[in-house]
Amino acid sequence: MDIMLILQIIVLFGGIYLGVKLGGMGVGYAGGLGVVVLAMLGMKVEMKGIPMDVILIIASVISAITAMQVAGGLDYLVQVASKILRKNPKQINFLAPIVTYLLTIFAGTGHTAFSMLPVITEVAKGQNIKPSAPLALSVVSSQVAITASPISAAFVAMTGVVEPLGVSYPMLLFICISTTFVAMLITSFFVNKFYDLDLSKDPIYQERLAKGLVEEVKDAEYKELKPYAKRSVAIFGIGVLIIVAYALAISKSVGLIENPILSRDNAIISFMLTIGFIIVVLCKVDTGKLLSTSTFQSGMNACICVIGIAWLGTTFVNGHIDSIKEIAKNVVTQYPFILAVALYFLSCLLYSQAATTRVMMPAVAVALGMTSPENSQHVWILVASFAAVSGLFVLPTYPTTLGAIAMDDTGTTKVGKFVFNHSFFVPGTIMVAISVILGFLIAPVLI
Repeated sequence: MDIMLILQIIVLFGGIYLGVKLGGMGVGYAGGLGVVVLAMLGMKVEMKGIPMDVILIIASVISAITAMQVAGGLDYLVQVASKILRKNPKQINFLAPIVTYLLTIFAGTGHTAFSMLPVITEVAKGQNIKPSAPLALSVVSSQVAITASPISAAFVAMTGVVEPLGVSYPMLLFICISTTFVAMLITSFFVNKFYDLDLSKDPIYQERLAKGLVEEVKDAEYKELKPYAKRSVAIFGIGVLIIVAYALAISKSVGLIENPILSRDNAIISFMLTIGFIIVVLCKVDTGKLLSTSTFQSGMNACICVIGIAWLGTTFVNGHIDSIKEIAKNVVTQYPFILAVALYFLSCLLYSQAATTRVMMPAVAVALGMTSPENSQHVWILVASFAAVSGLFVLPTYPTTLGAIAMDDTGTTKVGKFVFNHSFFVPGTIMVAISVILGFLIAPVLI
């Protein structure tokens, strides 16, 4: 290994480390710094290393959700989900992750889980259940669900890689939804069955309770919804259905629309902006409030993170693509599960399912010599491993992870002394592992 490669690796992981330490948009800033340093070390830096398709999809989806939030739509969804949880409180460890999973599927972003965290904490406390269990399951399920949402940037990026290799859009969607949903249920059963869930016996909770740091469980109070809250949700939902229908129609397996004017990426971007326009007009949204919403701020934070860290990762990968091809050809074909392991750890560093997919999947496909359906016998490995890009919980620095820790006043949701021994690591790893295992069982059969 020559000295220049060692320096480049140091820059790559140094940029990621600095980003994780800074948190938030600092991840993107550190990625940009890493790109500058790599350029100074002689690496070729190209604009195509920036995943503009991923960024534009995230921005457009967030813009539509922001309009729905200002119209009161998110409040309505939270009220519906809250009533479901409060009506069946004993099933919180199953219903909470199902709710955040479905919200993510619907919205294409895991940041919708934020709104459910206080409700989950309250319901768990009322049932003498450690909030750490349903909170961890809910946060992780919202992250894994990104790989199964038809309008998420990660899923669209994955579709762009595997569809030219013979994996149809509906087939990919079916495999991703079925494996991740079943994995979520199995993980929830494991936590519910084998975890110590008795809140009253937790020493940290008792200590905080004695100090008066734990708020009493309050009766549900639902604020009055805005006049067009339900209408905004209906508009957004119909828009998502139209996008999925269009994506199916232009897919090669269905082929209802040949030579489409709009590609799938362009359709999602333009349709989402149109959905935002319709919500603003028909729901009388004050556009001056859009920029101050939590949804918009978290979405733009995600865009900056993807710009910096994905550009850094792609620049490094492109600079060593020949070596990566050789390693992938020799290792992945013999030990297919290695790809899932690599994606799992890389995703916690790249801070994004979409960025990880964008950086790794095309490179691995090329490395394995897959350029068309005729030579894509190993494409099932990519599909089966896809859920492994959801390892964002490994480092307890992701916004929803930090949000869950902050909102649990019982102290049961926490980060351990060794950083990795936090409340999300075990259930998250189990959920991702089961998703991948199910993928390895199903994908070779169906593809």
